Amino acid sequence: MSSKTRRSTTRKVVGSLAIAGTAAAVAGLGTFGTFTDSTTPVATTVQTGTLDINLNVPNGGVAVPVTTSNFVPGDSITRAVNLSNDGSTALSSVTLTSAATAPSILTTDTTNGLQLSVNSCSAPWTQGGAAPAPTYTCSGTTSTLYAGPAVTSIQLPNPASLAAKGVDYLTFSVSLPASADNTFQNKSASLSLTFTGTQRAAAAQ
Repeated sequence: MSSKTRRSTTRKVVGSLAIAGTAAAVAGLGTFGTFTDSTTPVATTVQTGTLDINLNVPNGGVAVPVTTSNFVPGDSITRAVNLSNDGSTALSSVTLTSAATAPSILTTDTTNGLQLSVNSCSAPWTQGGAAPAPTYTCSGTTSTLYAGPAVTSIQLPNPASLAAKGVDYLTFSVSLPASADNTFQNKSASLSLTFTGTQRAAAAQ
């Protein structure tokens, strides 16, 4: 064999070795070790609260809703109700909305038409008299939550029902002012009173 042939064969072998070495280096890039660790699990339970505001007639009280007729200027009608927060969460506000479901001059005239007053007692009201015209006395502290036109929407000032299980002992009265004149004769109106509780502000727990 000539020396020329041997040199050619040597170059081919070297070239083959170079290619094999490159392949081994690429394969080595995918081989590595991994260490892991984890903590002990922390148990976390989240339970939502309930929002539940109710309006009830006190035991032995005169039933509501109320229907009356033959009202004349100076007349009024009063009933007692308990407003209770039966939920498990506090409220940020309680709003009273009185709407006219069958409006007339009795509700559109805010001066001479029907007037509404809502009073609170720190203790349950004591009912006297007899139906259909009961009377109510308070053995504790009385406060006026609202007095004005029968159609309204107001936020009650610091009611006890803001707190979970809190109760407001209320009376509401509807009256026709003595200033009502002959234009109010033979008129009728229907009112719907609704108390709405709004949840407390969200906070970090």
